[in-house]
Amino acid sequence: MSQSDPFNRRKKNTPKPADEFRQLIEKSMNHLQTLTSSHDSMWGLGSAAWGADLQEGIITFDTEDGTHVEAPVQVIGTYNTQDGTWIWGWDHPSVSEPLSQHAQLAFDYGQKHGIADLTTRKVTCSEDCCWEFTALACFLAQAQGAYRGPAGPTRVFMTFGAVNISKQ
Repeated sequence: MSQSDPFNRRKKNTPKPADEFRQLIEKSMNHLQTLTSSHDSMWGLGSAAWGADLQEGIITFDTEDGTHVEAPVQVIGTYNTQDGTWIWGWDHPSVSEPLSQHAQLAFDYGQKHGIADLTTRKVTCSEDCCWEFTALACFLAQAQGAYRGPAGPTRVFMTFGAVNISKQ
């Protein structure tokens, strides 16, 4: 009678950590696309003027029809378009600790699963990769959406919470 490990077969079929991470990124991106589409159709996210008060932790959007939207904001990171580098919000010199909590969730996930891009303060990557980082943070935090705002050659990637919509 041969002894067999009943778990051996399961181990062979278990996705590798990199595969699991890629699946989570795809799920996060799909989730963010759904949220973005919903905000765009409901109040015009795609065409709204934006502003952020990082002292107060609020992002605002204003549309041409007078719709004003406010939501709590978190900074996930910044992308320097000149040198192609991302700096995470969890260790960013311009981001206060209260506004880095969603970025910290990505860091914690990276530590738990050994994903260097999530635990390395400054990463050389594409802007598409920045959207993946932001989508992941949005998904992990169960945020209501994400936005990328220009600040000169830098792009600020943010998540936001429940929106308050009013007409001016």
